[in-house]
Amino acid sequence: MSTESTPRRAGGFDIRLIIALLMGVYGLVILVMGIGFTTQEELDRADGLNINLWAGIAMLVFSAAFVLWAKLRPLTVPPSATE
Repeated sequence: MSTESTPRRAGGFDIRLIIALLMGVYGLVILVMGIGFTTQEELDRADGLNINLWAGIAMLVFSAAFVLWAKLRPLTVPPSATE
């Protein structure tokens, strides 16, 4: 038995990375829709603002912030007493 007491990182099980992945995929889809598939009629209804473009950019920034947060402050799993 080893008496190793160093905490381990949560890694891929960190919920912040899962949220970042989902928001990043949604943001990318909305960004593409805003860049390539927005009609003039939709822009007129939104008072000239390309909502999909700005929402996609905001979602990608949010996703990047979550990844940065998860990398700078990783979750640690304390060693259990049974190991």
